[in-house]
Amino acid sequence: QSLNPPRPPHRLYLLLHKPRGVVCTCHDPQGRTTVLDLLPPLYQGVGGLHPVGRLDADSSGALLLTNDGAFTYYLSHPRHHIPKTYRVWVQGQPPEKVLQRWRQGVPLDGVMTLPAAVQLLRSEGDRSLLEIILHEGRNRQIRRVADQLGYPVVALQRIAIGPVHLGNLRPRAVRPLSRRELAALAYPANREDSA
Repeated sequence: QSLNPPRPPHRLYLLLHKPRGVVCTCHDPQGRTTVLDLLPPLYQGVGGLHPVGRLDADSSGALLLTNDGAFTYYLSHPRHHIPKTYRVWVQGQPPEKVLQRWRQGVPLDGVMTLPAAVQLLRSEGDRSLLEIILHEGRNRQIRRVADQLGYPVVALQRIAIGPVHLGNLRPRAVRPLSRRELAALAYPANREDSA
């Protein structure tokens, strides 16, 4: 019988390009494809892997996965206000005064949203592409604000979580975070065994 203590589980920090139609849960009673189903065999047997935060099924883009609960808590805590950047197609061509309302905050469920960075990138016909940077993550926030302002979302993609950018990662693909990315997130844990 070995006297060596069991090794702590290897901590993983992954970036997934979540496609539309995939749900951000570990198990889905309705049998839909989950983000864990997309992981390659290398990561399939890792216990405790879970998504950090959410992207609704209709949205795509950057999603972090980890088996480090402290990392999840750190990134999810409102005190850290880690910005998330989105590219959002909306119906119509919102004028500057509407974008300014969005920037300043809009009441959702009786509580004002935090100020957001909202920039019109371009308009094409009857739709417009916005870049939106949020410092909070209320349920379906961008979609609900867009509906309230009269410019419903056509397509939504998250392109960055803080300093971690989707870049040219293809839909359904996954990669480990680099040491530099973890350091840029200012995560204080010991990261010796990370990628």
